[in-house]
Amino acid sequence: MAIFAATVVHQNSPPYFAGYRGNIKALARQNQTKKSRKRGKTQNKDKDLLQTEQILDEYDGVNKPSSTVDFEDGNKILSSDTLEVQNSVLFPSRNAVLQACTVTSGLICALGVIIRQVSHVASREGWPVVDCSTDITFSFELWHVELITGSVILVSSCRFLLLNIWPDFAESSEAANQQVLTSLEPLDYLVVAFLPGISEELLFRGAILPLLGINWASIFAVAALFGVLHIGSGRKYSFAIWATFVGLIYGYTTTLSSTMFVPMASHALNNLVGGVIWRCSSNSSKQIR
Repeated sequence: MAIFAATVVHQNSPPYFAGYRGNIKALARQNQTKKSRKRGKTQNKDKDLLQTEQILDEYDGVNKPSSTVDFEDGNKILSSDTLEVQNSVLFPSRNAVLQACTVTSGLICALGVIIRQVSHVASREGWPVVDCSTDITFSFELWHVELITGSVILVSSCRFLLLNIWPDFAESSEAANQQVLTSLEPLDYLVVAFLPGISEELLFRGAILPLLGINWASIFAVAALFGVLHIGSGRKYSFAIWATFVGLIYGYTTTLSSTMFVPMASHALNNLVGGVIWRCSSNSSKQIR
């Protein structure tokens, strides 16, 4: 529509300019008339000149279609970029992730310590309560290293297998990793790996598990609770199933070793291995693109 209008202006402009030049000559012959008529002629002349300037501006605009097209194309590009920015997913900042990790881990750890301490005091007072601090201690023996190594290899191998054969689990795992790990520096991975690993094991395997009893029923119950609490933030039921399975492994190693050191170290190292593998695979994907 704009091109059609510009073409019409371009075709009709020469006759108008020819008539305008004739009017200028007629006005020149009447310069000796009365003062009032001269003023009227001057006003008409100014009016004609103004109209001529407007037509010339329109005529110049017709001869510059490329700039208009470029401007419109620029707006299209700008609009496209704006839409991409609006549609992009915004991840939490590094400080927000580290702060949330520290606060959450601190609260979980405090709850675990309170349960263990209350159970210890209640048991000493003669109440029929299991002393969590004596059933599951913080002792360490050399063979615990083998148990930790075996659990890390088992969990990491199962994770790798499920990521390749279970799309829903892969999607949930990717969503969780992106939200937590995207904005972090390499050394930050130690923080988000060890703080949750230590605090969660202190609560679930160091407090709740011995409080319910050191048996398979308690191991399954605590693992199921551990799995359900891992739903959310992009993680679906598939991730809850995975967390339940991992909780069973940590619960078994806890009862087998009777120490908090084994599940804490296993959990933290598994978090670290998973995070590092995700970081390396993400960097490789970016380089390929």
